Amino acid sequence: MTPLHPGILALDLFTYLPAHKTLVLADLHLGFEERLARDGVLVPRIQFNEILARIKWAFKQVKVKKLILNGDIKHEFGRISRQEWNEIAKLVKFVQGEGVEVVAVRGNHDTIFGPVAKELNIQEVDEVRIGDVLIMHGDYIPKKLAPIIIIGHEHPAITLKDNAKREKFKCFVKAHLKKRVLIVQPSCNTFTQGTDITKENILSPLLAKSTAREVFIVNEKTREVLAFGKVSDL
Repeated sequence: MTPLHPGILALDLFTYLPAHKTLVLADLHLGFEERLARDGVLVPRIQFNEILARIKWAFKQVKVKKLILNGDIKHEFGRISRQEWNEIAKLVKFVQGEGVEVVAVRGNHDTIFGPVAKELNIQEVDEVRIGDVLIMHGDYIPKKLAPIIIIGHEHPAITLKDNAKREKFKCFVKAHLKKRVLIVQPSCNTFTQGTDITKENILSPLLAKSTAREVFIVNEKTREVLAFGKVSDL
């Protein structure tokens, strides 16, 4: 595990709060393959199994009492697809079977999530506050902030280059939001690496207002998280 801030660790694509035994995941976008299929793009439906394998691995590394799904749990905006229903149900039942509480934070893709939350008996909220930490999706600026803010939404990534070779990696971003600390989680969507924060448009209004950004790159083969310093130095 890699420290992002005192009391907050990076574990693969997840954020872990050891004092509260809480694991935070962002931007699963379950049902993504069905959406592609309706657009005429056929891809193997492998994302759910990859995400579940990562969660099982994380549960073996640390003690988890609460799992927070930090927004964009599903992919469709205006409906609940069959794939979304099935995969969210499988995920929740596995986690609950491990004796872990599940909390769903609404993301901008989760406009129709209420029926799923009710059926699976999980809590659906706009944000979670644990001590000095605010956990929210990151697609808007809340009325009340906190000393530490953990968001998703951005799908942060960064491109590294070595001569002619270029490769994009998922990453965590730690930044300052005036006197507050902002931590942006990478996306759990395995089909895309995300948005290069050094050259592409910033999505989250919170990240857009931040300064002194640092990058922690995820090695998805080893699941290590490596500190790469300030964005301005890359």
